[in-house]
Amino acid sequence: MMMTEAEMTGAEMAAAIAGYADDRKALEIVELDLRGVLGYADYFVIATGNTDRQVKAIHDAIHEGMKKEHGMLPRRVEGLPQAQWVLLDYLDVVVHVFTPETRAFYRLEQLWGEAPARALGTST
Repeated sequence: MMMTEAEMTGAEMAAAIAGYADDRKALEIVELDLRGVLGYADYFVIATGNTDRQVKAIHDAIHEGMKKEHGMLPRRVEGLPQAQWVLLDYLDVVVHVFTPETRAFYRLEQLWGEAPARALGTST
């Protein structure tokens, strides 16, 4: 049964997004619970693709899965042409897909270190 945006909680969206990323062999998939920390999103889902090509494939899997199975499109997507850091904004959940070097440089997990973090996916 398809769950639409209105029916999905932020946690359910984050889990679905992590699953699509995992399907494309994303590495180090982490969910940051930002409720009470940030005003504009409840969760960040952060994942790594080994190359810009894999980052694009992870983006494509998330975009397609959320559209087909949940009728949801991101409000905006940034960084796709370079694919070093692709951001998909689903309002309650903001997705960050990085190459390893870019993820190490920006260190979002450390930046939001006070937020509860949970590893997701099988490739973690």
